[in-house]
Amino acid sequence: MASNVRYDFSNRIVIVTGGANGIGLAICRRFAASGAHVVCADRDSSNESTLAAEGLSFYRIDVSQETECEALVHWTMQKFNRIDVLVNNAAIQPSASYRPIDDVAAAVYQRMMEVNLAGYFYMAKHTFKQMKAQRSGVVVNIASAQGYRTAREVGVYGPIKAANLMQARQWGVEYARHGIRVVSVSPGAIDTPMVRANLEVQGGAAALANRHPLGRIGEPEEIAGAVMWLASDDASFVTATDLLVDGGLNAFGAFADPYEVE
Repeated sequence: MASNVRYDFSNRIVIVTGGANGIGLAICRRFAASGAHVVCADRDSSNESTLAAEGLSFYRIDVSQETECEALVHWTMQKFNRIDVLVNNAAIQPSASYRPIDDVAAAVYQRMMEVNLAGYFYMAKHTFKQMKAQRSGVVVNIASAQGYRTAREVGVYGPIKAANLMQARQWGVEYARHGIRVVSVSPGAIDTPMVRANLEVQGGAAALANRHPLGRIGEPEEIAGAVMWLASDDASFVTATDLLVDGGLNAFGAFADPYEVE
């Protein structure tokens, strides 16, 4: 769903991890349309030329490696001399993780922890060092409605996303004294390549849509809109908290969900 530009981020510097597709790409495009200089950081470099044509700076990174996260922050500072917004978005949810944890391979668990949890930590750690010197900045963690409301066979992803929520709360308290705000956004099911790749294990597209009271899954641009507001001066008194953008999913409850109740 397209949205008119409502915020002015002219000349602000924004890093978005996992920015090459899905939610991350929508966030990159919204910030760029609002005047920001956007660093799109991702392992997938297949869209690099397209992103460059849109005015986005692409940086190839594996966020599970602290040295690469530190290098990205250093590169951004060298190029722009400040960082105003970090969006921690890079995450994976492989189909091999959709099973009870006694049947999840240790390698799958470890990789998800490295990308979805440690990656957020590494990026925030090195970005905070720069934001402290500026005495300003906003960090947004993309968490998940599954951090609140679980289901069968998400015993790795759900707890990690709950940890992303707590990262934002704790960091928000820790860094408020330095003029830095930290928040999170928890999407419901969103039409992204990752969600589409796992439709079968979630009962199909119709079942997934019907779990949301609005009767559909969300669009990446709807998450981007929430991120834009949280990063803007309109949200200047908002920190150490989460914004659910889940189509009412968490309010619906498991009793109304035929997929979860046998």
